[in-house]
Amino acid sequence: MTSHRRAVVLIGHGGVPKDLPKGWVAELKRLEAERRASGGDPTQSELTADDRIRNWPRTPENDPYRRGLESLARHLEPLLEGQRLVVAYNEFCTPSIEQAVSGLMDEGFRQVALVTTMVTPGGSHADGEIPEEVATLQARFPEMELQYAWPFDLAKVAELIKYQVSQIIFKIE
Repeated sequence: MTSHRRAVVLIGHGGVPKDLPKGWVAELKRLEAERRASGGDPTQSELTADDRIRNWPRTPENDPYRRGLESLARHLEPLLEGQRLVVAYNEFCTPSIEQAVSGLMDEGFRQVALVTTMVTPGGSHADGEIPEEVATLQARFPEMELQYAWPFDLAKVAELIKYQVSQIIFKIE
């Protein structure tokens, strides 16, 4: 068991690799839509389609989004004062949120904050899919305290955007 008891899961959307065979994502989305329409659980076909996309070999060239999220994680980690940081992806890439939380459970972590890089409200991922998955994982791992850091304080997001504009584009004071 690790000496760290708290961890953070940084959740990115996940990107489609540039060299992924055409049609794979469309097939996955078709299978997901069928499941949602029927209200059932994922079929083996859907799970297989998701797995083959998530596990496609990644490089900085074919998946610049992954490289960008990992870079953000390297900047965030020192700010977390020793808390363990794990990167996860909502879709298209591995590790999934479930894999990240399950791995932390196996390592002995019991308090986990989950935070997404998708900062604006109203999106299906940040407002719907991620909270649903957190609830499912909380039921699966009742001995863990899972907290979804949502919604973002939009005033703070606006400050970040204002800073970026003032420092990079207009030099506004």
